[in-house]
Amino acid sequence: MKAVKNLRIKLFADGANIAEMRKAYREGIVKGFTTNPTLMKKNGVTDYQAFARTVLSEITDLPVSFEVFSDEFAEMEREARIISGWGPNVYVKIPVTNTRGESSAPLIRKLASDGLALNVTAVLTLEQVETVAGALPPGAKSIVSVFAGRIADTGRDPVPYMSEAARILKSLPGAELLWASSREILNILQAEQCGCHIITVTSDILKKMSMLGKDLTALSLDTVRMFYSDARSAGYSLPV
Repeated sequence: MKAVKNLRIKLFADGANIAEMRKAYREGIVKGFTTNPTLMKKNGVTDYQAFARTVLSEITDLPVSFEVFSDEFAEMEREARIISGWGPNVYVKIPVTNTRGESSAPLIRKLASDGLALNVTAVLTLEQVETVAGALPPGAKSIVSVFAGRIADTGRDPVPYMSEAARILKSLPGAELLWASSREILNILQAEQCGCHIITVTSDILKKMSMLGKDLTALSLDTVRMFYSDARSAGYSLPV
């Protein structure tokens, strides 16, 4: 099984905890960062721009994605242009539709044509991948984030979806396919085999990266030792 150093796919850290982002950046395993309003709210971020500026003052040489938060396309465009101006390594996340289900394709086409680096997010269907691919100019610097983990949450195997998404985007050299909402280490290998360029990983998954390729016999012994140690430290005993 592959070791971390042999992976072709790029790992992007997904979150909005600055301390965890700093740690991931220092360790050098990840090749980029993504966040979103939900993660920011969860981590207590109240000033969007101040948070972004802090992140970008420390992470200057890797891509970082920040999302627009309006539901109206004209306002999305205004926000996107502001966010894009925060740094040369910024990707602007545009949801594939607004809350009314209206396609963001015209806005994606306009912003990409103007040279903004985009991360099209919340993509879950192959029809949406086709629509996004049709909106992106050839060579446009972009990421298409397909939420494979959420596809799996519905009981569907995400691998065929991601393989087909990779085929759809193959004709766009500037577009990178991202496996979003990963749940476990196995997803990293699945994403690479599907032809994805990037996978987002949480801090919990990053903590498990030392498990990649670990010998199963050794892992079994570690598990037995954990159970034994925890039973002793808890003081468990049975009457004689």
